[in-house]
Amino acid sequence: MENGSVTSWLESRQGEMKTLLADLVNIDSGSHDKSGVDAVGARFAAFFAGHGIPVSYTRAPEAGDIQHIGSQGDGVFLLTGHRDTVFPAGEAARRPFRIDGTRAYGPGVADMKAGLVMHAFVLAAFARLRPELPVAALFTGDEEVGSRFSRPHIEAAARKARAVFNAEPGRASGNIVGQRKGGLFFRFDTFGKAAHSGANITDGASAIEALARIVLDLHALSRPDEGITVNVGLVSGGQSANTVAPRASGDIDTRYVTVEQRGTILAAIEDIMRRPHLPGTRATYELKSEFLPLQDSAGSRALVAAYLETARDTGLSIEAEFTGGCADSGFISAAGAPVVCGVGPVGGKAHTVEEYIEVDSLLERALIEARTIERLAAR
Repeated sequence: MENGSVTSWLESRQGEMKTLLADLVNIDSGSHDKSGVDAVGARFAAFFAGHGIPVSYTRAPEAGDIQHIGSQGDGVFLLTGHRDTVFPAGEAARRPFRIDGTRAYGPGVADMKAGLVMHAFVLAAFARLRPELPVAALFTGDEEVGSRFSRPHIEAAARKARAVFNAEPGRASGNIVGQRKGGLFFRFDTFGKAAHSGANITDGASAIEALARIVLDLHALSRPDEGITVNVGLVSGGQSANTVAPRASGDIDTRYVTVEQRGTILAAIEDIMRRPHLPGTRATYELKSEFLPLQDSAGSRALVAAYLETARDTGLSIEAEFTGGCADSGFISAAGAPVVCGVGPVGGKAHTVEEYIEVDSLLERALIEARTIERLAAR
């Protein structure tokens, strides 16, 4: 074991944090790019090997492999996050990592490669200086597409954890996240009958018209004042402009606040899809993925309070806020683990070409995370 404190060790590694972050941002790792997501994992594996921290894997056939980092026993302080981004192949070459003034830019820099770098250095600091404290990490590879492969592994790890820190980016305000909406993500298809639109249009039944009527019914489910939103964000269909459309499809994004609302929305969408909208047409639908809401609990409230108290001790006055975005922290909370989300470096404009982090917050949030773990362990 080395001499010194976790805090002083982290403070001396700010330059190394930036170097690792640049390496990671410059690797394409879109959710469907398994080789890229795993390449990010390999870079982390090399980092952890250099600090004597073991890494094991759950291999995924299509998504990025899951990395289990450090001891995975009961009562661990668990650091979680995802290596995949929303950006296509070639984006890292078009927009490589750069620092401009106080901000760093690049694909996935905030969501969430900076958060993973923060976790990696915090884990290394405890391994070197406080090995008696059980700190471990779980890095996944498919969060941006719903964590369908990773979800059961996230839940299993959460059930063993004393506390979980999820490295979604800190809000642009500097705040962390206390609660999140859940989300249901559907694909639906409508089927009709083709016909020549000039010579015998009445022989056909338009799948596009059926889709349009369904979209109106779906959007009518939105209750923004109650936190419920339903949006058909993608549509496609038809055969040609002069053909009555035999088929069409759409993708639905639904957000909600409570578990009770989830059941209500599911029942309403099922009713809409079964309802006859246009003679000669029918509809089918499939739930492609979902996130559970991050809801309030006594354990999470205590963890959030400890984190915010630690931040105040460093002179930082921040709060926990509610967001409509979804994250793996909802699965963690539902599994019964205390979780605090949005503890990654402060950033903004995620999923866009303007995505950024505040560079100094990389070290700042690492120090708060580490000190919070020490505070909790002392109790």
